[in-house]
Amino acid sequence: MQRTLIAVLASMAFLSAPAFAHGDAKHEKKSSKPISTEEKDFGREGDPTKVSRTVRIDMSDKMRFTPASLTIKQGETVKFVAKNGGKVMHEMVIGSMKELKEHAEMMRKHPTMEHDEPYMAHVAPGKTETMVWQFTKAGEFNFGCLVPGHFEAGMVGKIVVKP
Repeated sequence: MQRTLIAVLASMAFLSAPAFAHGDAKHEKKSSKPISTEEKDFGREGDPTKVSRTVRIDMSDKMRFTPASLTIKQGETVKFVAKNGGKVMHEMVIGSMKELKEHAEMMRKHPTMEHDEPYMAHVAPGKTETMVWQFTKAGEFNFGCLVPGHFEAGMVGKIVVKP
C-alpha cells in the first residue's frame, strides 16, 4: 500500500510539471546562441547589429495587436519590441496564415508545449520582449498570438513586404 502511494505521488509530481510549461514563465532567448541561418518563406533571423528600424507592437487582453498592419521593405531587418499591456500571457509569432493556423491548432491540443524560435516573442503580463527578423522575400505574411483562444478571438496582424 505504501509503495503504491509513493508511486502514485511520484507519478503525479512528474506528470504535473509540464502543465505549467507554457504558463507565465518567461521564455528566454539565449543571447549566446548563434544567429540561425534557416530560411523561412517569410525570412530569417536578423542580425541585431544590422537592424534597419524598430517597430513597437502592443498586445492587449482585448485580443488585439497595435498596430495590426505593417508594411516592410524586402531585405529590411526589423527589431520588434513586443509589449504585453495585459494581465495574461501573450505572444507574437510571425508566419504564413496557414502556418499560424496549424500552430494554433497544435497549441489547442498541447497547451503546455514549449518552443523558442527566432520568429516568436513570448511576453508575460506587463513585460516586453524583442525579436529581430530579416524579411528576405516579398509577400503577405502574418503575426499572431497562439496562446489557446487568442488567435481565434482575432489576435492576428498582417505584414506586407514590398520589393
